[in-house]
Parts: sequence; structure tokens; C-alpha cells
Amino acid sequence: MKKITFCLLVLFAFAKALQAQQTTAPYIFTDLINLEATPVISQGNTGTCWSFSTSSFLESEITRITGKTVDLSEMYTVRNTYPAKAENYIMRQGKAQFSEGGLAHDVIKSVARFGLVPLDAYTGLAPTENRHTHAEMVAVVKSMLDTYVENPGRKLSKKWKPAVSSILDLYLGENLTEFTYNGKKYTPQSFAAAIEINPSKYITLTSYTHEKFYTSFILNIPDNFSNGSFYNVPLEEFVSNIDNALDKGFTITLDCDVSEKTFSSKHGVAVIPANTSNVKIAVLGPENEKNITQQFRQDEFENYNTTDDHLMHITGKAKDQNGTIYYKVKNSWGTDSARTKYDGYVYMSAAYIKLKAISVLMHKDALLSSTKKKLGL
Repeated sequence: MKKITFCLLVLFAFAKALQAQQTTAPYIFTDLINLEATPVISQGNTGTCWSFSTSSFLESEITRITGKTVDLSEMYTVRNTYPAKAENYIMRQGKAQFSEGGLAHDVIKSVARFGLVPLDAYTGLAPTENRHTHAEMVAVVKSMLDTYVENPGRKLSKKWKPAVSSILDLYLGENLTEFTYNGKKYTPQSFAAAIEINPSKYITLTSYTHEKFYTSFILNIPDNFSNGSFYNVPLEEFVSNIDNALDKGFTITLDCDVSEKTFSSKHGVAVIPANTSNVKIAVLGPENEKNITQQFRQDEFENYNTTDDHLMHITGKAKDQNGTIYYKVKNSWGTDSARTKYDGYVYMSAAYIKLKAISVLMHKDALLSSTKKKLGL
């Protein structure tokens, strides 16, 4: 009798779940803006989304500015950013984060100092490798840094910098000073100039109330090891600048929280449903979404419900069958159909952007003129 009752309960639960799925019409997206971007690729088994997303953004910038298509080396930037991470960790005597993570402005800072190179010139892979995997490399470098921090020699040796560099050379390849591209010799700096990428033209926007609006401040999130500054604007203006950029043909680098159950690469959507009783239904089809206020955004950031998880590349806008607006976001998790529905893209609702977007990086010319004026740019 107990077995029969249990089976009936299972069948009832299954029927309820099936009914819930059946009452949710599948998403139907219509692209409204679809800006040019290079093909989706995978960051592999690494935490280098910050380089993949911002490199993709810069590739779209090159196309926008010059009309050319260039496949940039993500790992050249990673190779030149690790020494800065290591120095931050060493000089703070180990009281800092040393990890694979970073932010969009770290790519821009790397371009300003080290330039850019095409993928053909620097892959970051050994000849026998076809997928990026950095866990071992980071563990080796960190153990070395921790030894220097412990200071067994009673005086910090200047050998730590070349020691770290030698590990990076071993795993990622020796750094470049010169290469040939399309039959012409370049330095990384001259190549960046030739493809017309000017680091001074890019800024990062955010929206939080613990700092004054229309000022810049250092956002205290774990991956901001380089103490990059963010321009602070009200939430509605933050979103309006994203819209303005896309309307004017500029793509955007996005830093956001993807830890929510309603962010689904598999289903290709990210939403903030008003009804949180069954969040799994929200990724199957359109549901009413929560109204996101400035205060709610702030509270979710301060209570750790919104965290700095992942960077991606906004390349367009779309609407669903109900007219709800979404942002078309290029991810860097590859195009495997078992992992992603829309060839590596995710449709992210305006509500999700309002609540879960930590920041965006864009060209200054993509800003609203009123925002530019208020920021003194």
C-alpha cells in the first residue's frame, strides 16, 4: 500500500511539473540590433573570460573603425597581465587575491602598455595542445609567490620576477617583441596603432549608491586587483547608455553575475522572474519579471546575492513574442549544442541587466551626450 501511495505521489508531481512546462510557451526571439562580431570560441578550462570577452569587443571595434576583421590573441593579454597580478600579490604580502580572474579594464591597460597581437602570432598553447587549461599553471605560480611572501631568505629577492616569467613562458609561450602579419613586420604596439585601437577612448560604467553619482571610484570586488576606476551613474541612465551604444553601432563588454538559476546557457536566456517559486520555469518561456529598482540592485550587491562572476560581450538587442526587450550577449563557452542553445549567445532581459550587470566597458563616443557632459568627458 505504501509503495502504491508513493508511486501515485511521484506521478502527481511529474504531472504537475509537466503541466507547468506546458503552460509556458517557448521563447521566440526576434533580433532588433545585431552588430558584427567574430565567431564564438571557448575560453577552455580557464577563468579568462575577461580577456575573451574584451578581446571579442575589441575585434568588433576594429571592424567598426577600420572595416577589417582581426582575430586577436586573448592569451597575449593574459600573459602580460599575470606579472601585474603577481606584483600586486607580492607587494601586499599575500593579503590579496591571486587568481585567473580579471576585468575588462585589465585588457585595456594591457593594450596601453603591451599592445596587441593576432592569434596567429601568439596562441598560448603548446604545439600538442588544442584547449586552454590554466589550473596547474596558476597553482604553480601561486605556490612560488607564497614562498617569496614567506621570505625564507629574510630579504625578498629580485629573482621573483624572472622566476614567475619563466613559468608563464613555459605554460603560455615566450612573450613577443616582433611578429609578421599579412607579410608585414609589427611590434605589438605598432600593431595596436595600425588597427586603430586607442586605450584612452574606453571607459567603464557602473551604478551603485554607496558612491556619488557622476564621479569615478574604485569598485571593491575581488577581481579588481588593478584598482580600476568606474564611472558611477544612476541605474536608468546606466541602461540608457547601453541602449544608446547599441543604437549607434557600438558593442559593449559586460561584467555580470551568472550564478542565478535563471541564467541558463543551455536554454540561452537570463531573466529575473517576478514569481520565484519555480525559477526553472522561467528559462523555458516568457514570465512576468521583477521590477528592478536602484535600491534593490544595491541591496543585492551588498548582501552578496550579486557577485562578479563572468564577463561577456553585448552585440545586439532582441524582443520576445510578448515584446519584452533582451540584450544579445556573446559568451565564451563555445558552441556545443549540449551546453548552449543559440550558438554560444544568451538573450539577457533588461531586468537581468538592471540587477545583475556589475559594469560595462564601452567607447566614450557611445555615451549619451548628457552623460558625457555630467562626467566631464
